[in-house]
Amino acid sequence: MAKMTKSQMLSALADKTGLAKKDVTNLMDTLTEMAYKEVKSAGEFVVPGIGKLVKVNRKARMGRNPATGQEIQIPAKTVVKFRVSKSAKDAVL
Repeated sequence: MAKMTKSQMLSALADKTGLAKKDVTNLMDTLTEMAYKEVKSAGEFVVPGIGKLVKVNRKARMGRNPATGQEIQIPAKTVVKFRVSKSAKDAVL
């Protein structure tokens, strides 16, 4: 089974809600923009019933170059993770 593309998702949302595809596209773009801004400033963004985007600080650590086996120092950095909500896990699994 093929994955749903962005265009297919927007069309399906427009059909199910009765809104114009242009309005659905605008809503999704605004939601995405808002999520990025909130994660950057507040550290997390919740999508009710689905999960949340969370900004996480990773510590510096030792790693290994898989090609040479040489140990290297991996610097600390900030990453974004998505945590799936319990209700979404229960519905899918």
